[in-house]
Amino acid sequence: MSATIRIPTPLRTATGGASTVEVDGATVGEALAALEQAHPGVGERLLDDNGRLRRFVNVFVDDEDVRFAQGLETPVQPGSTVSIIPAVAGGC
Repeated sequence: MSATIRIPTPLRTATGGASTVEVDGATVGEALAALEQAHPGVGERLLDDNGRLRRFVNVFVDDEDVRFAQGLETPVQPGSTVSIIPAVAGGC
């Protein structure tokens, strides 16, 4: 099953400048593992030492936040878009 992962600008150095990467995976976790296999080093920036998404990383599958779905077990359908969105903090 092929899905497209949208890579945010801060992670593009790890993907050779690619803004999107095609991967196979039935779940978000499998898709991220495939991304790590294709581009070593990306995974450690997305997942903590326990294999969970880092607090400052948001992942969406076709506009659905995986934190409110099944997390890394959220299904990824063929043709889905997985978007990695780094959290933005700021204030006055």
